[in-house]
Amino acid sequence: MVPIEERQPVSIIICAKNEATNLKKNLPAILKQRYNNEAGLPLYEVIVVNDASTDDTEQVLSALELQYDHLWDIVIPQGITRDLQGKKFALNKGISYANNSWLLLTDADCAPASDQWLALMTGPLSKGKEIVAGYGGYRATGGILNAFIRWETLHTFLQYSTYSLAGRPYMGVGRNMACTKDIIERAAVDDIWNKVPSGDDDLLVAIAGNANNTAIVADKNAFTITDGKNNFREWMAQKRRHLSTGKYYREETKWLLGLYGGSHALLWLCFFPLLALYQWKALLVVMSIRCVVYWFIWFVTAIKIREQRLLFLFPLFDIGWMVYNFAFFPYITWKNKKNWK
Repeated sequence: MVPIEERQPVSIIICAKNEATNLKKNLPAILKQRYNNEAGLPLYEVIVVNDASTDDTEQVLSALELQYDHLWDIVIPQGITRDLQGKKFALNKGISYANNSWLLLTDADCAPASDQWLALMTGPLSKGKEIVAGYGGYRATGGILNAFIRWETLHTFLQYSTYSLAGRPYMGVGRNMACTKDIIERAAVDDIWNKVPSGDDDLLVAIAGNANNTAIVADKNAFTITDGKNNFREWMAQKRRHLSTGKYYREETKWLLGLYGGSHALLWLCFFPLLALYQWKALLVVMSIRCVVYWFIWFVTAIKIREQRLLFLFPLFDIGWMVYNFAFFPYITWKNKKNWK
């Protein structure tokens, strides 16, 4: 956490399209972060970009602006000519209005896990980092879909955090990411930035992240929490959008991730037929060692991010991730999801 004397002003940017309900529920916690100067005044601003909303977003923001002097509402009117796709246009507007060189990005449907979220997420920026990737979790609501969403989020965090710690950062989540204004402006002029309507989080890291400028924050008080989709159709549409950016990762990263996913699928596809053809006892020993190692790593990660209730579902989701990769393979490799919302 950044000591008060080392703190710099921060601009929190939220892009919102028809998010009146979520803003009313989540924005107050963002506006009440314990990130003040020595005089006790907020050392941050919150910029909400109202992207042509047709619901009560504007009314919700106007009411909150009367209570909080550090909240700013930027309205993008309907029908305006756009030079960037989807969310990127709204994000660019927010960045252009930001008064500070430190930025913290999140979504309207996200709530910070604590009032220390802002201070913890910007801590690495004070040490010279330019990109900070945090954890964006989902509320536990029951049901197999919700459990798989939470496990897949855990698994994704395990992947991108370990790659980053190994000096190969390749992605983050826009629900919880800090960066400098300079580096995101530099990333935005890259040719691949406007290839997809969202994916600003992944593309920022893919374009500008490196071993020296990227950090991971895994403190439980620095998480953001949101509600997962409650039906498979909505969840699949969301994942197709998220996975569309993977094809723009660095070539080495794509090969490594593809090798991991492919070997995982091949293992399970071959395991059951081989049981009937070869010495099943030796095969079970080998598979058991593999599963103990895998599940222990997931166990440690689950404890770290407070998802202990998923532990008994690891065997099911281990196999389920193979199905997941087959289902979304077209969007991972060549298709783009064209819409932001």
